Amino acid sequence: MVDYNPSQRNLVGIEHDRVTNVSSTDFPGYYPGEDHAWNLDKFKENFKIQISYLTDLSSSFDLLGVDASIANAFRRIMISEVPTLAIEYVYIENNTSIIQDEVLAHRLGLIPLKANPDYLRWFKKDDPDIEPTDYDTVVLHLSAKCTTNPSAAPGTTDPKVLYNNANVYASAIQFEPQGRQAEWFPDGITPANPDILIAKLRPGQEIDLTMHCILGIGQDHAKFSPVATASYRLLPTIDIIGPPLTGDLAQKFKTCFPKGVIAINSNGEAYVKDARKDTVSREVLRHPEFDGRVKLGRQRDHFIFTVESTGAMTPDEIFIKSVQLLKKKCQILRKFNLRT
Repeated sequence: MVDYNPSQRNLVGIEHDRVTNVSSTDFPGYYPGEDHAWNLDKFKENFKIQISYLTDLSSSFDLLGVDASIANAFRRIMISEVPTLAIEYVYIENNTSIIQDEVLAHRLGLIPLKANPDYLRWFKKDDPDIEPTDYDTVVLHLSAKCTTNPSAAPGTTDPKVLYNNANVYASAIQFEPQGRQAEWFPDGITPANPDILIAKLRPGQEIDLTMHCILGIGQDHAKFSPVATASYRLLPTIDIIGPPLTGDLAQKFKTCFPKGVIAINSNGEAYVKDARKDTVSREVLRHPEFDGRVKLGRQRDHFIFTVESTGAMTPDEIFIKSVQLLKKKCQILRKFNLRT
C-alpha cells in the first residue's frame, strides 16, 4: 500500500526481509483529500539537477523532484532513441586477412564514431530506389597492407617491429567528405577511440574497403546507442534511532557499511557521513544489537544517474538530447489530443 503520511511518502523502507512503501499512486504526486493541482512555480522549486562529475566519457548527476516514470523515460531514451552515426554498409574490395568478410563488417559497425548527427538526415533504407547523398550518408575508407620491415633488427620477435601494419587499428579509418560535408564536419569524422583493434595482418595480407555510415537509434541496433550504460538508483537514507552509538558498538556499526558512509566524531559517536556511498546491503540489519537502532530507506524522488558514453558524444549532450526528444513526444501527444 501507499504510505499517505506526508513525512514518509517519499521514502522507500528497507527492512531485513522486505522492501516497503514501493507502490505509487494511480496519478504520481496526487494523494486523496489533498490539493495537488499542477503548479509550475512549485515544480521549479522542487526540481533540481546536481552534477557530481562530468568527463568526456562518463558523468554522474542527481535528478530531484520528479517521478520515477520521468526518470526512467530519460534513461530509456538515452539508451535507445538518441540518434548517432554508425557504419551500416561495408563494400569490401579486398580482404585476405584471416577474418571473414561478415565478421570484419560486424566489427567495423560496432566502432563508435565522433560526429554531430544534427547535420544529417535519415537514410531511407526501405526504398531501393533512393541513392545515398551527402545529406544522409558519410563515406569512410580503410586500406591496410602488411609488409615485412627490412630494417627490423636480427632476432626481433615482436610482430609490430617485424612487420608494417601488423595490427590494423581504428585510427586507419579515413573520412572521405562528400558534397558539403567538409564544411559541416571541419574536424572530420573519426572513431571515438583510435586504438580499437580491427584486425591482425601478416605479410601478403591486405584489407581494402569502403564504408557507408547512416543515422540510427539504439532501438534498431546496439551500435547506434550513444551510451555504454545509463542507469539510476535512489538516494539511500540512514537514520540512527535512540541514544548515540559509542565505543565498540560504534566501530562495529561503521564496519557494516561501505567505506565513507559512517564516521565517528570526536566524542566517539557514530554518525552518517555520506549516505550516498551506501550500497544498501542491509548488513547492519543482520546484527541483533542494532535491532531498532537504525532505519534504512531510499528517497523516492531523488535519482542518482550514471551515464557512460561510447564516445560518440559527451554524456551531457546525450542527456540534453533525451530531454529534447521527450519534449517532442509530449508536443506530438498534445497536438493529437487537441485534434481529437
